[in-house]
Amino acid sequence: MARQVVSPSELAQLVAATGFSPAVRAGDFLFLTGATGGDAEGLMPPEIAAQVRNALGKALHIIGAAGGTADSIVELTSYHIGLKYHFDQVDHVMRDMLGLPLPAWTAVEVADLRRPGALIECRIVAHLPPAKPDRK
Repeated sequence: MARQVVSPSELAQLVAATGFSPAVRAGDFLFLTGATGGDAEGLMPPEIAAQVRNALGKALHIIGAAGGTADSIVELTSYHIGLKYHFDQVDHVMRDMLGLPLPAWTAVEVADLRRPGALIECRIVAHLPPAKPDRK
């Protein structure tokens, strides 16, 4: 099975500079790179709700570029600093942005995340409509 990198055009410079893949499609599944809650300027807001909205917003944008929607998400793993203190806020934003029923979701407490100030990182797997064959 061939894998295909999925990258919205506005991420082209970042992908070229870092070699990082925002997402990889394998068959009808899309595997997203973990997303933290930095905003469009790269700043990390201190509020967990804003970080969750930013992280999910980035993921949904990439899923949309691959032809999917929030309903395409089948699995979500979230990594948290201070999970027991902010789970209710995270749950509220997840429900608001993804709707019910939520995808299969595992929330994991971690000691630290790579981005300074990050309180959450989300890793997502989505199931997409079958890819259309290239027409030549």
